[in-house]
Amino acid sequence: MTGQSESRVRAGAYASSIGAVLLVASCFGVEVAQAQAIMRTPTISVPSRTPTISPNIAPRVSPTLSARAVSVDRAPRPITTARIPSARIGPTPVLPYARYSPNLYPACSAPHRAADGECLAQPNAGGEGSGKSGKKTARKGRGNNTSVAVNQRSFANEFVAEIDGTLSVTEADELARRHGLARVASENFPLIGATFGLFRITDGRPAETVRREFAADGSVRSVQPNFRYVLQDQKSSVPVEGDPAQYALAKLRLPQAHTLAHGANVTVAVIDSGIDAKHPELANSVADNFDALGSSEGPHVHGTGIAGAIVAHARLMGSAPQARIIAIRAFGGANGGSESSSYIILRSLNYAAEHGAQIVNMSFAGPKDAVIERAIAATAARGLVLIAAAGNAGAKSPPLYPAANPNVIAVSATDQQDRLFSASNRGNYIAVAAPGVDIFLPAPAGKYQMTSGTSFSAAYVSGVAALLLERNHALKPEALRMTLAKTARDLGSPGRDDLFGDGQTDAFAAVMAVPADSATPVAAASGTTKREDAEKRRDEPGSRAIEQPSLSGGDNKSAVSQADRPAAR
Repeated sequence: MTGQSESRVRAGAYASSIGAVLLVASCFGVEVAQAQAIMRTPTISVPSRTPTISPNIAPRVSPTLSARAVSVDRAPRPITTARIPSARIGPTPVLPYARYSPNLYPACSAPHRAADGECLAQPNAGGEGSGKSGKKTARKGRGNNTSVAVNQRSFANEFVAEIDGTLSVTEADELARRHGLARVASENFPLIGATFGLFRITDGRPAETVRREFAADGSVRSVQPNFRYVLQDQKSSVPVEGDPAQYALAKLRLPQAHTLAHGANVTVAVIDSGIDAKHPELANSVADNFDALGSSEGPHVHGTGIAGAIVAHARLMGSAPQARIIAIRAFGGANGGSESSSYIILRSLNYAAEHGAQIVNMSFAGPKDAVIERAIAATAARGLVLIAAAGNAGAKSPPLYPAANPNVIAVSATDQQDRLFSASNRGNYIAVAAPGVDIFLPAPAGKYQMTSGTSFSAAYVSGVAALLLERNHALKPEALRMTLAKTARDLGSPGRDDLFGDGQTDAFAAVMAVPADSATPVAAASGTTKREDAEKRRDEPGSRAIEQPSLSGGDNKSAVSQADRPAAR
């Protein structure tokens, strides 16, 4: 009995040991494994939080959205987004295809502008040529941001001086040598009844010192810089062959006008770069040639295009296809035929007035120039109609000349939707507007071009003026100007404004307003689209009278008309 009892006690103890072991294993083995499964670092691969961009995928950024700068960091702080104000970027430009020539006359801010509106020695403030639509909605354009110093307004070390007309060539040379100058050229100009010379500094002295000494000489009447002028077009695309549609014809209502007049027996002087008189569009239209530069350069794309806008008559159609052209080369040189000077423009105007021109087209711009102001006044006094491009320097530009001269019809440019060309100048001197964006015109060597600029707007209006003079050769310049204004199709705000002047030229309405048997045009053509409220300004002050500007160093500012003052900023 005792032995069996001990065996049972041992067996129970063994079983208890086994149970304890199993209980421990159960507690520490299985439960630990389950805890590891929960807390173990996941085996899922987590990519870096730094964003990466595949070079094979194009960025999905809309060009119309404002740029966003995103800050990314490994720290758990929130992502921040900085927005550039959309107002500083502005809407998409109206004319993305418009390119701005580096030769444009500079604009400047008010602190760097003289009393007459001209830029002083500070660089320009970036006349961007930002434009406005026909409804005066502000639109930004890609501007000319090139800094242009004041010395680029004139040719360095050169003067244009009125000298005693009795001096011989030898005496003029001696006059120049006494003052350390070289006489480049001199001649008598019957247009203004004076002798002018072009002189250049040869000894390196400061220009202002030489100018004062030279002006004090008894044989010298006046001295001024030889100012620089530039053509007012945009860079053309590569000339192309073909016969593209000309939207300008319908805008100007030229087909209807041509049922009444074609510009026959009217002579238009084109002061510009070289013209390709052999182009089929210009065949038999160039009646005379004068090279004011005395150069041997060939035809140029700008001058050929200007002539085409007036007299084209093959595949294309100009505004006065039967007019005669006096081709006056005044622009040429190293910059692709883009520059001229005071002295050369004076020679050109003199030739036009002396050789029977009835209209003078001036598709160029520059600063206010006493010599050219005097020549323009004398030309207008002879009864010639003067038409000029308003300029392509944009909204921030001061008035450009000769367009801002009171005797000149200044023309701004519009596009196919009747919006103002974004680079077009504006101001209270603008007379009328005409198509000047994406204009199809002839180019040298029998080719064609598509181009933009107020140059071509002015040329179209010169042709319309030729239609009016064919209708009535006795029509005076001021009566012709009034006819264009009264018959223009109003654009923008009702009435006259600084963008379109009196509105877009209407050739048919203008021709209809000039009776063929009378020297005085009627007030307006019947059915004209000009708004009546525009007539209220006819009696306002500031009308343009023919003036004879002074050549003295100090301008009589009290005599400067409101049209000559820069627009309020």
